[in-house]
Amino acid sequence: MKTNMGSTDKMVRLLIAALFVGLYATDTITGIMGIILLILAGVFILTSFMSFCPIYTIFGYSTCASKGKE
Repeated sequence: MKTNMGSTDKMVRLLIAALFVGLYATDTITGIMGIILLILAGVFILTSFMSFCPIYTIFGYSTCASKGKE
């Protein structure tokens, strides 16, 4: 599995995940929408720690800095 996420992308995903968890924890968003956002937050956290996004692979996209680029 090749890394395809840069550090900025990972930080944005972690911040969005924290926002989703915070909204659910404060009962701002509840019910089915809250559960969906918690699942999405889990996916964001998992992909951030793995530095790999399967959807990026499908579309051939990468946010990693190119090594050896001059």
